[in-house]
Amino acid sequence: MIGLGSIASKIFGSANDRKVKSYQSQVDAINALEPEMERLSDEQLRARTAEFRQQLAGGATVDELLVPAFATVREAAKRTLHQRHFDVQLIGGMVLHGGNIAEMKTGEGKTLVATLAVYLNALEGKGVHVVTVNDYLAQRDAEWMGEVYKFLDLTVGCITHGIDDEERRRQYACDVTYGTNNELGFDYLRDNMKYELNQMVQRGHNFAIVDEVDSILIDEARTPLIISGPVEDRSELYNNIDVLIPSLQPEHFDVDEKQRSATLTEAGTEFIEEKLKEVGLLTQGSLYDVENVTLVHHVNQAVRAHKLFQRDKDYIVKNGGVVIIDEFTGRMMEGRRYSEGLHQALEAKEHVQIQPENVTLASITFQNYFRLYDKLAGMTGTAATEADEFMDIYGLEVIEVPTNVAVARIDDDDEVYRTTKEKYDAILELIGDCKKRGQPVLVGTTSIEKSEQLAELLKNNGYRQKDFTDPDAFKPLYDGDQGTDSEKVFAVLNARYHEQEAYIIAQAGVPGAITIATNMAGRGTDIQLGGNADMRIRHELEGMEEGPEREAAEKKIRDEVEALKTIAKDAGGLYVLATERHESRRIDNQLRGRSGRQGDPGHSKFFLSLQDDLMRIFGSDRMDGMLQKLGLQEGEAIVHPWINKALEKAQSKVEARNFDIRKNLLKFDNVMNDQRKVIFEQRIELMSGEDITETVADMRHQVVDELVTTHIPEKAYAEQWDTEGLKAKVQEHLNLDLPVDEWAKEEGIADEEIRERLTKAADERFARKVADFSPSVMRQIEKAVLLQTLDHLWREHLVTLDHLRQVVGFRGYAQRDPLNEYKTEAFTLFEQMLDRLREVVTGQMMRVELVREAPEPEPLPQMEAHHLDPATGEDEMAMAGPEMAMAGGGATATLAPPVRKSERNPNDPSTWGKVGRNEPCPCGSGKKFKHCHGRFG
Repeated sequence: MIGLGSIASKIFGSANDRKVKSYQSQVDAINALEPEMERLSDEQLRARTAEFRQQLAGGATVDELLVPAFATVREAAKRTLHQRHFDVQLIGGMVLHGGNIAEMKTGEGKTLVATLAVYLNALEGKGVHVVTVNDYLAQRDAEWMGEVYKFLDLTVGCITHGIDDEERRRQYACDVTYGTNNELGFDYLRDNMKYELNQMVQRGHNFAIVDEVDSILIDEARTPLIISGPVEDRSELYNNIDVLIPSLQPEHFDVDEKQRSATLTEAGTEFIEEKLKEVGLLTQGSLYDVENVTLVHHVNQAVRAHKLFQRDKDYIVKNGGVVIIDEFTGRMMEGRRYSEGLHQALEAKEHVQIQPENVTLASITFQNYFRLYDKLAGMTGTAATEADEFMDIYGLEVIEVPTNVAVARIDDDDEVYRTTKEKYDAILELIGDCKKRGQPVLVGTTSIEKSEQLAELLKNNGYRQKDFTDPDAFKPLYDGDQGTDSEKVFAVLNARYHEQEAYIIAQAGVPGAITIATNMAGRGTDIQLGGNADMRIRHELEGMEEGPEREAAEKKIRDEVEALKTIAKDAGGLYVLATERHESRRIDNQLRGRSGRQGDPGHSKFFLSLQDDLMRIFGSDRMDGMLQKLGLQEGEAIVHPWINKALEKAQSKVEARNFDIRKNLLKFDNVMNDQRKVIFEQRIELMSGEDITETVADMRHQVVDELVTTHIPEKAYAEQWDTEGLKAKVQEHLNLDLPVDEWAKEEGIADEEIRERLTKAADERFARKVADFSPSVMRQIEKAVLLQTLDHLWREHLVTLDHLRQVVGFRGYAQRDPLNEYKTEAFTLFEQMLDRLREVVTGQMMRVELVREAPEPEPLPQMEAHHLDPATGEDEMAMAGPEMAMAGGGATATLAPPVRKSERNPNDPSTWGKVGRNEPCPCGSGKKFKHCHGRFG
């Protein structure tokens, strides 16, 4: 019985047919312009780009320019590449421009199709990215299609592995940029780790066309891009700091077991500074200077390891390593490690081998990276089976573009054998049969391991594998007189050498050629019957100069390829022989689609056995018993359309399950992605702002508000106030020693007045810092501290979210939705991170010290701008090194190089260099520098 849907589609056409027909009027309009385009000179055709850009500037839209722009590109391609876009290719270009996926069969010229949509969208000047699966294809397409763009006055760039940031910036600045999905994704992550806007290489995410879109957006979507580091070995630093911690006295640190924190007091900070200087770890400035942030972090972790974590309670030492004990179950947590250097601090404490740190600095999935683009499109030969996923995840509609010439390939029903041996016997027999007829064969396998097994079988049956280290290996072995290859040879695709791989697949259409391949997705080179003449010319005539001799050699190769093509066609075209079904119908269709290119004849058949993975999973045991009862003999196969249908159903079940897994992963990643966008946008805002004083002030005020709210609860009596705790926290976070406990005793005082006094005291203290040391330098330090602290806390947050994600699944046993639990806790953690950011930035800015140094003497008019130091006779300018001059005076930030104490002249401050705040003053007074020459004002 025929369904109503089938009858309706026969009468009205399918939804896809109707969509394709809707483009026909624009195709006719483009064709009508062709004679006019042909009459234009090269200069006139090139000038149309400037005309289009003027129209866009005048208010026109890219949609309004589609017909003339497509006609221009078609004519440019005819003149540069000697290729004319077919009508169906124009339709493909419109599908891409509309932000959809164009499903076009192999050999229909997707690479050329992309030029239409790329040119039209590049006219806006915002940049268009064309994404490929490997560096070879990115370079090849940028050079090949670049001829069209350059002819039309557009710039073309290419991003490949190994180029530096300056070069990347230039490539991204082009109108059209080719690159791989990995490089583009990593550049985005690296950009959001930079500290200045001019260091970023990408300039936004306007429009991207993804080639082999199913491979990139589905097959690779499960694996996130992760930048890890730094992984440098800091064992010596951990050990050196660890030695100092046991000498701390009780008054040097505070432990809060409830908050699981251990911090140094003011006395502890001064004590540890002295110790760090003695062992040479603190070479300049105080512990809280900007350049010593890392040292502070390591000291804090060492204090926590010694004063907060107890052996045999929080952790044990086992087999020369520190193993965490779960505080709830008491079980050992093998393989788990504390983050951000705490585990290394514990290893130093216990004198076991210190494992290097490996921190996730940034990560993103391809799903979330490509959703950054304002408009996204894709092209592939096989997307229809995953149409639901493309629409659900990316909002991309899959539109099947008809072929230019009807497909003439014969697709046989699958042959199912009982055992793997019987299946391979049948495969070897068919390969031998094709060899005799001179029919090229492409053998598809599902894994490298199985392709090697088949290669061994062929070797055992008298075949030889091509050795591609031999220069002659690229020449076809076909001998026209014999009607077969002169040798029984086969080639195996090697994914390590993209350029070589493309050549192998390009020559797989030579009569009698045998090619074994694993996955045919994203090869980027068609299998042309008779071989690929252009590829042969490139290899065989490499180094030959232009001239009559080369022209004759090229003609000879092209004539030879044409003759071979006729023989291959007569033998039945390319025979695609698959050794088993893949989990996904899409991968099978990619393999099958390699045959029957542009109306060529072709053949395809899948060979299966009941021992194949897919058959075994879906109940082949019962089928095996049934077939034996029915009397199926060894070497016989079952062939029936019903089996094909059953297998397709099995494959669609596997696809649906994989889709659910990817969808679930994305739901979790979306939570992190929302937070990532907030952080990255905040970073760009901070970097682009000249002055972030207000932001830092707001943070300081919020810290004060939080401290008062925590220690002076609303509507509480004065006797219930925790003034001692507030005083301690004000000292810790604001570096202010204020008589908060005395204020609380004042008659009628309220929390609001205490808040105002604290805010005023903090603002005044900070204002003095700014007044004393050039506002411009303070602005630089504010930005540096804020960005570095934000990055540090974000990395910690990433690790915490990763750990949360690993354990939240167990909440399902308590009838709670793990995703909702993850969302709730991730939001709470994010808020805590922002609170911590305010506290840390405020604490650092209230403690940061800048050292005033003696101003350099003004040069006399008749002297050069170089001065000799009166004590040493050395050129002062040459010694300046990394000093950063401050505006309006002779002060420098704490970036000045250290000067050895023996070189200091007590009577000449200009020889002292950088002096630590707590060092004895070099003048010899016996006072600390901060109480003597280092006093401000």
